[in-house]
Amino acid sequence: MSGFKLGRTAKEREALLRGLASQLLWYGKIKTTEGKAKALQPYVEKIITKAVNTFDDNVEIEVVKKDSKGNDMTVKSRKDGVKKLAARRAIMAKTYDLQEIKAFSESKKAYADRTKDVQHPLIEKIFDEIAPKYAQRAEEKGQGGGYTRIYNLGERKGDAAETVIIELV
Repeated sequence: MSGFKLGRTAKEREALLRGLASQLLWYGKIKTTEGKAKALQPYVEKIITKAVNTFDDNVEIEVVKKDSKGNDMTVKSRKDGVKKLAARRAIMAKTYDLQEIKAFSESKKAYADRTKDVQHPLIEKIFDEIAPKYAQRAEEKGQGGGYTRIYNLGERKGDAAETVIIELV
């Protein structure tokens, strides 16, 4: 983040980057100014690298529970490993917690059923969709990084600021 002050204090800059990173990871691409995109690129790449390095660190545990009749039954459960949990918490500190959006024609009950098991939708998306995709890409191409791309769009009409689209590759 050195070199990219963006005309803001440190707290404002951190909040701006957290918001932009959250939107980029959620939607896949966003339109912003060139300076913000260049500051955002290494910020997001570090988040994705952390997820790619730890997304498969899971621990299977067996829990003994009692059913309604009082009989013991063994239930297998999957939890995060130590490294994945640390990475998850670090990523949560660098992004905002976005919530699932209810579809226009979706009922409240259907929305509640769809989202009942997900506590942090953005974090789940990063570890379940984005990280495996880029881990496979790294295996195929033999390279890590390079998760984002910036396209120039030209000057904005009002203030002539250079606008760009930054997207996940």
